[in-house]
Amino acid sequence: MIQLETAVVIRPLEKEDVRALACLEQEIFTVPWTEQMFADLLSHDYNLYLVAETEGKIIGCAGLTMLGEEGDIDKVMVDEHFRGHGIAVLLLQNLMNRAGSRGITSFTLEVRESNHPAIRLYERFGFRSEGVRPKFYEKPTEDALIMWLRP
Repeated sequence: MIQLETAVVIRPLEKEDVRALACLEQEIFTVPWTEQMFADLLSHDYNLYLVAETEGKIIGCAGLTMLGEEGDIDKVMVDEHFRGHGIAVLLLQNLMNRAGSRGITSFTLEVRESNHPAIRLYERFGFRSEGVRPKFYEKPTEDALIMWLRP
């Protein structure tokens, strides 16, 4: 774990962040999103994506797709060297607050059933498991828990 020397800034995703996010994605996920996939997020006003940055380095991202009054959280990731500093909490708090100001009242997400740290994080925010998507994930194949936070 890296010790943080400066503050972490949470801000909206910008075009200049796409390459760094795609690189971070490749380090974290076995089926990573591409640069183009991140770039495409910027062209739709129903996407809300934030990045965590420190000392000019992108160290995390969280985002959702707005569907009526629901926010489908598509992505929460933090550079493994910066985990344990509350960055995922900051990202989720900011994401949900900003989405709430746009009329989002309920949130949903999928998470690998074996990702216990992420499940605990979401439960801290009040999310509850309401179902399973069989074989949702690849490499390795694994079920996803469907979690909801409702008013």
